[in-house]
Amino acid sequence: MNILMLSHYAGAPQYGMEYRSYYMAREWVKAGHSVMIAGASFSHLRKQQPPLGRENIDGIGYVWLKTRSYEGNGIARVLTMVQFVLECYRNKRLFIDFKPDVVIASSVYTFDIYPAHYFAKKCGAKLIYEVHDLWPLSPMVIGGYSKYHPFIWLLQRGEDYAYRHVDLVVSMLDKAFPHMQRHGLDEKRFVCVPNGYLAEEWENTDSQQLPQQHKELLHSLRSEGKTIVGFAGGHTQSTAMQIFIEAAEKLRNYVNLAFVTIGQGPQKEELIQLASSKNLTNIHFFPPIPKPLIPRAIEYFDICYMGGVHSILHKYGTSFNKMTDYMLSQKPIVMSVDEPDSVVQRCGCGIQVEAENVEQVAKAILDIASLSEEERTSMGRKGYDYAVKHLEYATLAKQFLQNIK
Repeated sequence: MNILMLSHYAGAPQYGMEYRSYYMAREWVKAGHSVMIAGASFSHLRKQQPPLGRENIDGIGYVWLKTRSYEGNGIARVLTMVQFVLECYRNKRLFIDFKPDVVIASSVYTFDIYPAHYFAKKCGAKLIYEVHDLWPLSPMVIGGYSKYHPFIWLLQRGEDYAYRHVDLVVSMLDKAFPHMQRHGLDEKRFVCVPNGYLAEEWENTDSQQLPQQHKELLHSLRSEGKTIVGFAGGHTQSTAMQIFIEAAEKLRNYVNLAFVTIGQGPQKEELIQLASSKNLTNIHFFPPIPKPLIPRAIEYFDICYMGGVHSILHKYGTSFNKMTDYMLSQKPIVMSVDEPDSVVQRCGCGIQVEAENVEQVAKAILDIASLSEEERTSMGRKGYDYAVKHLEYATLAKQFLQNIK
């Protein structure tokens, strides 16, 4: 098959996030399909921006469409969304000549459903709408926008249009169907294909070396017999890292516990200052490390933390990349997120508590810390077994296409 994906924020190993489109496409190419990905020339998620025009990366045909740069979530970012959609139409001959059998709209926001539908109709292709987050519900909840805001109104029209016209919705959120049904989707056209992992990134990790700063302190904590409670990821408001700091404060008298964060984000300096103001000596902040080194760092953790703020969005499901990293590392998880029937609950690889509840987070940490090493290993192994069975991208990419067929 020829597969065309419109993915504004598409990334690749040399450019940085977002990786899902690359991982999926690479597996499809391995299976003998031809893949073309249309991405924007600028994305705030990338560490490096690609060159304009066409590029082949691991057999995937990328087309980098010209879009302006921006900072933050203001009008400049909205204009790049419009610019990307217009560039898709401007390059329509390129995409139509590719003769796609499948067209996937996968840009988080809803506007790319219009060119995707146009190309699918012209080529007699299947139309797929891939849902990362529920837009416009997400910006309404997170940003406090009214449903009557012009931007939200336009996003809502795009979402409704998608659910009326697509052959299939592929959602990363497993509980999102009730929301989509209210906007016109029938159940036969819904499937969940979550985020996953690339197996080779978790093979031969022994050859990867952590930076000396990370290695020395983590090794020191381990040699002191500390139980390390760790977090690896973005230091943002959405990951509820303030709760992690407050849990460290509440447990400061448990001298066998050490708290570690690895990563970067807009809240990191604020979190460091918060820990300093509380005179906490049991928490350590590390700089971010390259993605391939994440497994090596998590090896030192005994308990892994992942959190979120109170949000009605989580009732529709979550898709945390860090959860997969933790599961593959065979570590028990303390999950402080308001998601019903989460993967952590279903497979028993940790303890889930209410979001933003410091008391419950602290208790969950103590409960897991009090387990024997064998019991913690057994808990972590349940997550590993689930991830290997269900979350490898080779499996997910195959599942994605099987549902189309």
